[in-house]
Amino acid sequence: MRQQDQKQGPEGERAEETAAETGAETAGGAPDPRRWWPLMVIALAQLMIVLDGTIVNIALPSMQSELGMSDGDRQWAIIAYVLPFGGLLLLGGRISGLVGHRRTFLISLIGFAAASALGGAANGTGVLFGARALQGVFAAAMAPAALSLLTLTFTDPKERGKAFGVYGAMGAAGSGVGLLAGGVLTEFLDWRWCLWVNVPIAAVALLGLPYVRRDEGTGNRRGSGAGFDIRGLDIPGVLLSVSGLTALVYGLSQAESRGWDDPLVLVLLFASVALLVMFGSVEARVRQPLLPVRVLRHRARGAAFLVSALMLAALFGCFLFLSYYAQTVLGYSPVEAGLTIMVLVVGSLIGSMLIAGRLLSRVSIRALMVPGLLAMAAGLLILSFLEADSEHVLALYLTPAQLLIGLGLGVVLTAATSLATAEVSYADMGTASAAFNAGQQVGGAVGTALFNTVATTATAAYLRTHGSGPDAVTAGTVDGFGVGLLVAMGIMLLAAVVATVLLRPRRTTEVAAAG
Repeated sequence: MRQQDQKQGPEGERAEETAAETGAETAGGAPDPRRWWPLMVIALAQLMIVLDGTIVNIALPSMQSELGMSDGDRQWAIIAYVLPFGGLLLLGGRISGLVGHRRTFLISLIGFAAASALGGAANGTGVLFGARALQGVFAAAMAPAALSLLTLTFTDPKERGKAFGVYGAMGAAGSGVGLLAGGVLTEFLDWRWCLWVNVPIAAVALLGLPYVRRDEGTGNRRGSGAGFDIRGLDIPGVLLSVSGLTALVYGLSQAESRGWDDPLVLVLLFASVALLVMFGSVEARVRQPLLPVRVLRHRARGAAFLVSALMLAALFGCFLFLSYYAQTVLGYSPVEAGLTIMVLVVGSLIGSMLIAGRLLSRVSIRALMVPGLLAMAAGLLILSFLEADSEHVLALYLTPAQLLIGLGLGVVLTAATSLATAEVSYADMGTASAAFNAGQQVGGAVGTALFNTVATTATAAYLRTHGSGPDAVTAGTVDGFGVGLLVAMGIMLLAAVVATVLLRPRRTTEVAAAG
């Protein structure tokens, strides 16, 4: 009997260890409460990645003053993060599949925190920009690894809906939280805390890492045991994708300030198109492509990629307008402006966790996406009616519009994220996650550049007929934003059409299997 007890002991321990790693049940048959710990880790990582895209925006004047940054160089505090993040996503996803999603996640999480600490301690612009670039590099690996781990860990339909609801909430709310946090930290502490704040967030995430699913093929787990192998990388594809995506993101960012007809912008955009076309040609011929065609060929997954890219292209201009209107027209402080945007954040939390998170396993993806996209289009339409002298702005415009946009954003982003990695093999999981994130980055960059171009053109037309006095400039700027918001609404309606046509009215679990 004693020998039997000794034999059962290790088996019970292994069962509990497996449950902790995969979110399964314990040896006694009861669900292991620790199965939700990986979600905390992944959600915090997603929050950091999204938050750092906007948290330094409000802190830029303080950074510029303390570090002696010129007006021309100021934008690099943002671009230095966005460029490597967008350009290296496909490579990061491929490395995640080769090295292991958990191992990639751990290394990139620690690296991101270290880069944040370095940036916060910067004594010059070179160190700050370098640290922001390192943040982007590690984020490009952490984002696909995090989404891959989420997909592999939560496979039960009901728990999957809740998990993706929380993950979607971090993505939807992160930008707004970043604007508010940047204002609060800069006003009450120091701009350096806009970067240092990532260190305690990463430390908390690391506490839950032991419960994150272990990589396949490592340790005592089943698989080939293969680790990183440079032969598994499509080097020509890496060079072409990184250079093509970087040129595209940088070209679009420069189009905002230089204009679409600027020689540098034209060279960058034409070069990006040529490089990405060459990338597609290479991927169709190599044995182990960086971005396998099978990842994109899945009809429902392709719809998720396209809809999320169009959605963010439409929304980035909205975020610019809300920040401008609250601070310039209404005269709010950065913190007050951030609190105003919290209406959108609350709406996105409700949409992702309480609506999409609960309905994801019960209704079709199309039944979630299309109404969500239409709700955002309605919110953009309401904002387009705002004028410089509008009355009862909060009650009649900002609050209802942001609630509609937030609800739609939370619902659509959660549904699209869940679908983006549906029915993908372990090896392709990182690539699918990276492609989804890359589409969002490109969509946001295109939308920002397009919105600014449309708004600037409309403002110039307004000033030609109304003069160039201070009041006319403010009214003309708001009028230009209104035209830009109508264009954004059109893009959102296009996304709704795409979702209607490409997605079939099946439940989420059936769509994933059918493709």
